Amino acid sequence: QRKLECGTITCNAAISACEKGGRWGETFQLASVMLQSRVLSDTITFNAAISACGNASKWEKAIWLVGLMAQNSMERNTITLSAAISACENGGEWEKALQFFDMMAQS
Repeated sequence: QRKLECGTITCNAAISACEKGGRWGETFQLASVMLQSRVLSDTITFNAAISACGNASKWEKAIWLVGLMAQNSMERNTITLSAAISACENGGEWEKALQFFDMMAQS
């Protein structure tokens, strides 16, 4: 039995592919595995996962990921916050969307 190892770029490519394919669960799982296995996650990793969750109306998961970025002192850029706003919009959470909009305006 072989163990497949992947680096940040490979994992990000897989996460982006899952996001584009509408596979939010796999995207979320891959991001979680990256964190658990100490593969360096970056803003690209989280942006793709937040987008995937948002596209599937899983706004709670998207917000959790944004919070995880903050806990790990990761940069939350315009793409991150736009994805979070879209996730909240898709979930009918306009008040939370406005909070992310305010964060974007302050940065």
